[in-house]
Amino acid sequence: MDALAHDPQPWRPVCRRQDLVPNSGVVALVEGVQIALFYVPQDEDGGVYAIENRDPKSGANVIGRGIVGHLSGELVVASPLYKQHFRLADGSCVQYPDQRLRAWRARFNADAVEIR
Repeated sequence: MDALAHDPQPWRPVCRRQDLVPNSGVVALVEGVQIALFYVPQDEDGGVYAIENRDPKSGANVIGRGIVGHLSGELVVASPLYKQHFRLADGSCVQYPDQRLRAWRARFNADAVEIR
């Protein structure tokens, strides 16, 4: 059983599967917050990730334009401005532990991409 099956937050649709670009990011606006969605089809954890689009160092909304890759065995996105790497799984920064992006659980539900 999923350990977070009783999460009090409901799943909410943010876009469709066909809106995503493999191994890249797109941005959705949800309740005034820009969320960067990343689709990594070869990933065994489900392939879709949702993290905050705002770079904490620059304040610019650019994370969705970052380059997806692996660093020390972890799936990350590199910020386009200062090149720091954020883990897609939880939004934490590899190089600077004090920098963190908000992260949401994400999943596919048929053709919908949902977060909570």
